[in-house]
Amino acid sequence: MAADDAPQTGPGSKSVDPASEVLAALDPSADPCQDFYRYACGGWLDSTELPADQSRWTRSFSVISERNREIVRDLLQQAAQDPGSDPDRARIGNYYRSCMDEDAVEAAGVKPLQPLLEEIDTVDGPKALMALAGKMQRRNLNALLGLGVLPDFKRPDLNIAFFVQGGLGMPDRDYYVSEDPKKRELLQAYEQHVARMLKLSGETEEQARRHAAQVVGFETELAKASRPREQMRIPEKLYNKIDIGGLKELSPGLDWGGFLAAIGYPDLVEINVATPEFFEALEKQVTGADPETLRAYLRWQLVDGSTELLSSDFVTANFEFFGKTLRGQREIEPRWKRCVDATEEALGEAVGKLYVRSEFAGPSKQIALDMIHDLEKSFAANLPALTWMDETTRERALEKKETLGNKIGYPDKWRDYSTVTIGPSDYYKNAQAAIEFEVKRQLDKIGEPVDRSEWGMTPQTVNAYYTPLLNEMVFPAGILQPPFFHKDFPPAINYGAMGTVMGHELTHGFDDQGRKFDPKGELREWWEPVVSEAFEKRADCVREQYSAYEVEPGLHVNGTLTAGENIADIGGLKQSYVAYKEWERRSGAPGPSVGKLTADQLFFVAHGQVWCTLITPEQQRLRVTTDPHSPAEFRVIGPISNHPAFGKAFSCEPSTPMNPVDKCQVW
Repeated sequence: MAADDAPQTGPGSKSVDPASEVLAALDPSADPCQDFYRYACGGWLDSTELPADQSRWTRSFSVISERNREIVRDLLQQAAQDPGSDPDRARIGNYYRSCMDEDAVEAAGVKPLQPLLEEIDTVDGPKALMALAGKMQRRNLNALLGLGVLPDFKRPDLNIAFFVQGGLGMPDRDYYVSEDPKKRELLQAYEQHVARMLKLSGETEEQARRHAAQVVGFETELAKASRPREQMRIPEKLYNKIDIGGLKELSPGLDWGGFLAAIGYPDLVEINVATPEFFEALEKQVTGADPETLRAYLRWQLVDGSTELLSSDFVTANFEFFGKTLRGQREIEPRWKRCVDATEEALGEAVGKLYVRSEFAGPSKQIALDMIHDLEKSFAANLPALTWMDETTRERALEKKETLGNKIGYPDKWRDYSTVTIGPSDYYKNAQAAIEFEVKRQLDKIGEPVDRSEWGMTPQTVNAYYTPLLNEMVFPAGILQPPFFHKDFPPAINYGAMGTVMGHELTHGFDDQGRKFDPKGELREWWEPVVSEAFEKRADCVREQYSAYEVEPGLHVNGTLTAGENIADIGGLKQSYVAYKEWERRSGAPGPSVGKLTADQLFFVAHGQVWCTLITPEQQRLRVTTDPHSPAEFRVIGPISNHPAFGKAFSCEPSTPMNPVDKCQVW
């Protein structure tokens, strides 16, 4: 579909009245100067129940995602019943149909894994391990390490291979090395889970217990060699470009030739090793392990990575640990939801074409672009007021803003799935066809020019992103709908909700990571050193502020891990407010408001209500460990308390919690 062919129907084109929902979400008895999160979200928090099949539920992202999922289910069911003449429609219909065929999946049991399980049984040492690990990479099973494709940090117009630490079954290295009692308990539960899954794969109970202990021991050593998550946010330490000879020199005991040949790319040249120390330790771990441990590890990686394609005994066991124990989710999602997600993951843009035709309103795209341009102007207008920035760096920052790219709604060029064969039955076979297509599509990019038209999210995704290597922002159609955005919303809501998201992504170009990439996406020092030092002092203020937030007794936000997102949240709110006030100036008067709220108050309420969230304690602890975003409550009160206009809007006295005298200001 060409960019000008978007339909005029869908949620973005329907008239809506947001007043009742905005007011119902409020808790007017709460003092906005003391706890703005409670004021903005208290009514919603009190009246909303966390769905049993979710561990986290937000008023914005979750509600829209669920609505989108139901829309996509209808589209997939229609495609399964009537594929018509569109090959992509037939593919997604067949994929969804095969996933929903529970009887066939149950009958297959573990049999789809049997050929690879038999190959694993022949592994007799490191050489055979590397060859099989390479073969598993083709199925997107990241045994031992992670392998991806990104633009070269120094030549962002060229794609290169990124080798990075990986190979863990738990969500983070911290679960293996932390002395925190809750994490120690989870590691013990994880070992029991590994044993349960290995037994389901065909091992005896005694074998499964022994092998589970070996797996956890092996992964623990990998975890010890892995960099902490916050250190993985330092881009200059992730760039270590070498060739295959350098990779072999780094870890000579690992058969990289066999690994790459098994993937199907024996002549790989453009390589970056993000974490060299991990690969040195990986060599010692692999060469020092006995063959039984290596086989147990590969068997576990295969079973763990294939669970959702297997029979219900595997799926249930997987949910019992990763859903219930680790995340606190009470019930597993119904199969139709999991099959919708699986189809989107496998053939996302093929689904996206149908979604856009059905749901994305044409006028929404231009209104969103106008808002983005307002945000960009407000960012530029704010630069002269930054006393910590010199004129030279200010001009360079302006240049980066001027070259910033924007993508709205959906791609101009859709992905070509013509080489993917998806039949009406055999879910496992269909999944492997889609996986191998995507892995090959990614690896084929290595050494090739970067395709700047490509999207990193599907149109139906309820999210947005900024990528410094391309210096572009992307806002899929999925997020451009209520409560974030609607063409008929009062501008205060659109700017307070969607505008702050846009400002957030814009600020990412200048956060503690994004600022290190120049306007062309090259990693280099393009700021004057004294300005970089001044930036870091202000960033430290943000790190310290958020590190003081306590999630539960003894558990604090990791201000270093979340620094980039927090800087973007603070900057996004500031830029969007300035853009909104400019809209008011152009209009000659404030836009319509809601209830007794002023337009300025509505702007801040709209921002706060984006993050109204219910979450299990288990999921909250997991996210504090792994998520670079702060918990929802602090994504509201952190930026609010740093915004000078908020105190005036709500008549908050200085030194009240939401209007402190000392504020963190970066952008």
